[in-house]
Formats: sequence, structure tokens, C-alpha cells
Amino acid sequence: MRAAEPGWIRQRPARHTGLCTGREDAMALRIPTLRQRRLGAELRRMREQAGFGGSHLARLLGVTAALVSQMENGKSAVAEARLREIAAACGCGNKPLIDALADMTRERETGWWEEYSPNLNTDLLDVAAIEAHARRISTYSITFLPGLLQTPAYAASVFARAIPPLPQADVDLRLGFRLRRQQVVRDGATPYTAFIHEAALRMQFSGPAALAEQLGALVDHSESPGISVRVVPFKIESLPGPSENFVYIAGPVPELDTVQIDISFGCPLFDVPSDLESYREILDRMSSVALSEDDSRHFIRSIKKEIEGSHE
Repeated sequence: MRAAEPGWIRQRPARHTGLCTGREDAMALRIPTLRQRRLGAELRRMREQAGFGGSHLARLLGVTAALVSQMENGKSAVAEARLREIAAACGCGNKPLIDALADMTRERETGWWEEYSPNLNTDLLDVAAIEAHARRISTYSITFLPGLLQTPAYAASVFARAIPPLPQADVDLRLGFRLRRQQVVRDGATPYTAFIHEAALRMQFSGPAALAEQLGALVDHSESPGISVRVVPFKIESLPGPSENFVYIAGPVPELDTVQIDISFGCPLFDVPSDLESYREILDRMSSVALSEDDSRHFIRSIKKEIEGSHE
């Protein structure tokens, strides 16, 4: 699987106190947000699909090649008029995509996750930013239960088992951040589907009592508006997907979807069209083999009862 294009999953540089003038042609000392980097990546993709080099597009626009590079790296602001000029020059007729990108050029607000920027790495902030703008979210979990549905005790125990171990202050910080992230699906405004493998339901991080509490909470969440929980039991003969946890975040148009996977040292993001298509197929297959919502609730309750009974 290929990583997303440069400037999209690459970490932002250290923060500074420089001010952005807001002028498109300024060599502004600005740190691109995740949304700005994604906008730039889409501009680059648009240019490359047209078969243009950066210098050629610059001549068509009447600007410098350096400005084209800065826009594509998210380091120079892109006005809506400029975006539409680029789309026209590149012969892009995908109006839904262009309109969605135009919406991104008008965004000015700062998200709540920026409060954590001095203390958490960029990967975590980026995930929160994508979730906040999602039209819907789907997850697949095979090693631990979905972060957006974890109880405080369960989440804290997951963080506490990091290697190397995290100081308690860092565990508390990550716990607070995760609980704030959960609000994106708790109010039902963002449809959320969680495919959970039976292995994740049985994995214990902080003992049977905490797991039983978590399973009970999982059943409760599954009955909330906008939240769907589907179990993939061991009896499924062929696992219809990868062996890692992943999150599929749907954007306003399919071209702006994003996949985030969990690895030992980070949570990289993918937006290459071929990768997105592969994960869409995985989710379709998952939906065809996973238990129904009602059967999943019954299955989770049975595991909870089994765990409670075996540790009385």
C-alpha cells in the first residue's frame, strides 16, 4: 500500500510565532493545517492528472513556479477564485470535488484539538481534525475496541501499556483528548459504524471487571442514534480485511475520503484513490459477513456474561 502524497501525512514543523499576511503571493511563515495540506495535495493531483509540470501550470496561471509549489504544500493560502482557475487550467470538470475544495479554501476557524498541540504529536491532532469534518466514520478493530467507544478505564489501560511506558501525566493527557474526540459520534450527528472482531472483544487490558464494564458500555452505545456496532466472530472462515485496526473517514465527496491505520509508532493517513477503493471494498465485504446489529448485541452480552461468570 502506498503512502499518501508528500505534504499530506508528513508531520508539520515545530510551531512558531510568525504571522500569516493572508496574501496568496506572500512567502508567509505559516504552518499548514491538515485541511490545508489536503487541499494542496488535491491541487497537486489535479495538476498531475492533467500531465502538467509545476512550471507549466505556473505559466498558465501567470505566477511563479515557487508559488505553485507553496500552494501544493499547503504553505501558501489558496483563494477560491485561484482554486477554480487552477481547476479550469487543468481541465478538471469534477464539479462536486471542486465545490468541496472551494469550501476548504473558506475555512478559517481553529479546532479544539489545537489546544493540545504543544503536548501531543501531529498524528493524533490530524485524526481529530479529520473526524470533526467527517460525513460518516467506519472503523474496524481486531486488537482493541474502537477508541471512539472506549470507557475511561479501558482507554487509560490501553495507554498505560505503551512501550516505552508513558508517564502518568501523558496517559491522563491522552485520555482527556480521546474523551473529547468521542463527542463527534456521541451526539449522533456523524453516522458511525464499528466493525469489531471477536478477538478485540475478548482482549483484556485492565482485567475482567474493566472489560465487562467496557462491553456493557459498548452495548449501550450500539443502541444510541447514529451508532452501529457489528461483530465479526471467530467462526468467519476468511477474514475479509487487513490484520490491523483502521478508520475510514468519509469526506464531502469520495475523493476526499481518508483512511487512518494503527501501527506501533503512529497512525498514518492514506488518501491515494487506489488505497481508498481497496478499503471501501474491505468495508463492503465486512458488512456482508458481520453479524447484524441485534445479533451483535446478543453476542457481546454473551461474552460479558461469560467473563463475569468465570471470574466470580
